[in-house]
Amino acid sequence: MNKRSFRTWRIFLILAIAPIGHRSASSQMIVDSLNGPVTPAETDSFLRFVSGLTPDADNQNNAWSYGRSGQAVRAMGMVYEMNHDVRVLNQMIRFCDALAAERNDLAPAPLGRHIIWTGRIDPVWPNNLKKAPLETGGEQGDMAGNLAYCAVLILETQALWNSAVPSGDSRHFGMTYLARAKTYVIDADASIDGHILRSLLDLSHGGHQYFSKSSPYKGGTPVPWNQQMMFNYAFENMAIAHRLLKDDPARAEKYHKIVSDSLDWFFTDGQQTTIDSAGKPAYNWGYALPARGGEDATHASMDVAGFYSAYATGDYGLAPDKMAPFANTLVDVMTVGPRSFSGRVDGTSGVGHAANTRNLGSGYFLVAEFRPDAYLSMISPELAAGGTTDKVDIFSRFLWAKNRRASAFNQK
Repeated sequence: MNKRSFRTWRIFLILAIAPIGHRSASSQMIVDSLNGPVTPAETDSFLRFVSGLTPDADNQNNAWSYGRSGQAVRAMGMVYEMNHDVRVLNQMIRFCDALAAERNDLAPAPLGRHIIWTGRIDPVWPNNLKKAPLETGGEQGDMAGNLAYCAVLILETQALWNSAVPSGDSRHFGMTYLARAKTYVIDADASIDGHILRSLLDLSHGGHQYFSKSSPYKGGTPVPWNQQMMFNYAFENMAIAHRLLKDDPARAEKYHKIVSDSLDWFFTDGQQTTIDSAGKPAYNWGYALPARGGEDATHASMDVAGFYSAYATGDYGLAPDKMAPFANTLVDVMTVGPRSFSGRVDGTSGVGHAANTRNLGSGYFLVAEFRPDAYLSMISPELAAGGTTDKVDIFSRFLWAKNRRASAFNQK
């Protein structure tokens, strides 16, 4: 059982499940302060905000991956991990119910029943119905991962298992929280078995993630690191879910090994460790092997978030000293001036995703704990004390970083 024992925040369980009044998605989330414990005003504003969001009706333009609904699901999961307010979990379930119902093989036409590049109606979430053949990529890991993440949070909260989900069960996914979690696990396994491992991923290269040669998207090439993190998001949460359910140890171990192989590949072959200008170790890596340098800042933010997700499980031996170079890269290599960051992880800039930027991707917030001296310089370009935001990924990751910082100070 994954205890996530290294997480030290104060957890309180709110069992009140009264319905939440509808709020407009245009309402803002409130930043009380950049330092100190996360405040009730901050978490209340988050709850109001996500309660007013409507799940996307499909995955076009990757809405359920790195788009609005995908960001919202992960944000709700992170905030629930911090405060265990079941009302936040209920909103996450609302979104995951919609996501599960939109899977291609389950949804009626015209939403579903599309023949994709495999020649089948696979258990996937198409992201571009205007392009033929219908391609799939790493984003499929995000959808399975969203379902798995919600299942894990339910399975870790045994006090809820036999309670009825207050929104009801109009889609017949299970009346109780435990039944709902089991449905999400079954659905995520179906996507993994019926498409990701059946047709999309090729693990025959020493367990390393390649796209299958038959895939019209990057067929036969190493999966880019940001997309490996998408697949890993599914596999790491599904490994935890099956361990908690104690229903399929072999499957749990298989999923765990896929993630382990991916992480080992990066640290062994995928990056160059350098000593930065401050005398600290930093990483330089590329978008995908064989490139080992010059990853752009946008994709690097996704990469970093994925490595942090694996670190947060406590299952993969990613000690702080292995994570700190990601933070050092940002602080000592990519920071070129006040509110100015290079477009690549090697300190250079180009165009597009590699252009010099004034705004960090929120994935970098997660590694602020490894460079507490630079926490404010990481956060302040996006948020200010007394300010507001409507960016759910930025706000949730800020709350996470702030909470981790406050918890570390409280231990001293």
